[in-house]
Amino acid sequence: ADVNASDWDCTLEPLPSRGPALRLGLRSVKGFGAEDAKALMENRGAGYRTVRELWRRSGLKRRALQALAAADAFASLGLDRRAAQWQVRGLHDVVLPLFLHAEAALPRGGNAPPPDIANEPAVRLPAMPLGEQVVEDYATLGLSLKSHPAKLLRPHLVARGVMANVRLGQLKDGERVTVAGLVLVRQRPGTASGVIFLTLEDETGIANVVVWNHVYKSFRRVLLGSRLLAVQGKLQKVGKDEHVVVHVVAERLIGLNDELQRLGGIESDFDGALAPADQVRKPGQDARDAIAAGRDPRSVMPEGRNFR
Repeated sequence: ADVNASDWDCTLEPLPSRGPALRLGLRSVKGFGAEDAKALMENRGAGYRTVRELWRRSGLKRRALQALAAADAFASLGLDRRAAQWQVRGLHDVVLPLFLHAEAALPRGGNAPPPDIANEPAVRLPAMPLGEQVVEDYATLGLSLKSHPAKLLRPHLVARGVMANVRLGQLKDGERVTVAGLVLVRQRPGTASGVIFLTLEDETGIANVVVWNHVYKSFRRVLLGSRLLAVQGKLQKVGKDEHVVVHVVAERLIGLNDELQRLGGIESDFDGALAPADQVRKPGQDARDAIAAGRDPRSVMPEGRNFR
């Protein structure tokens, strides 16, 4: 999502040498409403050049701008999430008379930015680690295009004996496997005699899991409360060739919510190493009201569509 490129709904955006890309709409940004999006788009003209220009031309309140900054929607202005949040914190919903007087002297029309008399010294902000970026993406957009939590945690998952979901199709029927991923769906159809079907997503694809009723009773709390879940069980492959159906019959469920705590501490170059300080558990503080206050990744990862 981007303040200069997004409409309210998602759109197709042409790319020079590849097929069209899907541009996320402003409706994807949590806390940003349709009326705010209308004001932003109607006053966009040839594009916004600064955060302050967008604020004055669109008339958006700081709350709406904070939602956009938190969603990393100022990339076309050359600002990452943290830099945009910093600039938004310097704005106020009440416009000072000095600004109004200066604007009254400007010719009407055109795409000229409003006068900016603020003279704030430049600030060097610490870079936000990739793991923390992903956490913020899930908190504000419900997804991330920067990376997948399972990819960032892959070294720790491998240490637990967890394989990538894409490998399931390469194994033989009946093999013992351990898979893990974000829980997208928990289904218990009324016609399935209490059987539960799970869909787990990692960075390589989907794993479909069958949980029999007796396993559910043994691991009920883990199954219902985990956003990141590992499953140990037996691989079943039914069918032939392109019509084969692959799923894992669960024998044991392992909650991995605590692994999500590691995300804020993974270095942005992703070499699998943890930073010296976990910035999710002990978030750093920026000067203006704790811009990078940090979020608990366990609270922002998708809960999944649940049968409850």
